[in-house]
Amino acid sequence: MTNLIIDIGNSFVKAAFFDDKELLSVEVYENFTEESIKNLLDSCKINAVILSSVKKNNVNIIPVLSDDCFFVNLDYKTPIPIKNYYKTPETLGMDRLAAVVGASAFIPGKNVLVIDAGTCITYDLITYDKKYIGGSISPGLNMRFKALHNFTGKLPLLEITEIDYFCGTTTKESILAGVINGALAEVDESINRYKELYSGLKVVFCGGDLFFFDKKLKNRIFAFEKIVLYGLNEILKYNVHLHNQNK
Repeated sequence: MTNLIIDIGNSFVKAAFFDDKELLSVEVYENFTEESIKNLLDSCKINAVILSSVKKNNVNIIPVLSDDCFFVNLDYKTPIPIKNYYKTPETLGMDRLAAVVGASAFIPGKNVLVIDAGTCITYDLITYDKKYIGGSISPGLNMRFKALHNFTGKLPLLEITEIDYFCGTTTKESILAGVINGALAEVDESINRYKELYSGLKVVFCGGDLFFFDKKLKNRIFAFEKIVLYGLNEILKYNVHLHNQNK
């Protein structure tokens, strides 16, 4: 059975093909159109599709996706294979939810903290018995650079850069030291606090800035770049199973 996963994020759209739990391929789009969808659907026989989107207006996409196969338009009402204890599920980002579903499936029976370093840095905790508790959200690296530039009169706009110092001796170095060392300290301290609260904690890291944080943190992490796609596939499989049971 081939599943098609479509994840519409803030900057890019990812489309992935799965055969059960095996990831077959991933395509990334900057410009995702109805034609893109038709090409994906025509590329192989699709049994089921799931759409996860941070954007509200997908009215042109949904009819194309739901035409010939089992279709899930992921929202807070969609059945999931974990228990969601988030108090405002309607405001929860579906990428955060999918990430903890993926973590629960691939690291079963453990407390897992999922850190997604992208536009924002999100922290999400799922317990050993599949209870999603919640987490926190803070600005990502590029957002921090943009905030310093946009909300001051003279500070330049910088990009992520490798540094080997803590104290900057120029304005450029000071910005880099503040943003990069500050973010690293935040992530490490957040992991430490979660470790105090949840025994045997495993930490999974994903997101576009994953490989900048990897090897720089004091804490041990497990890099799982495509955990959101895997989680979406797990949600789709769960809904296909429920659908087949109710036939």
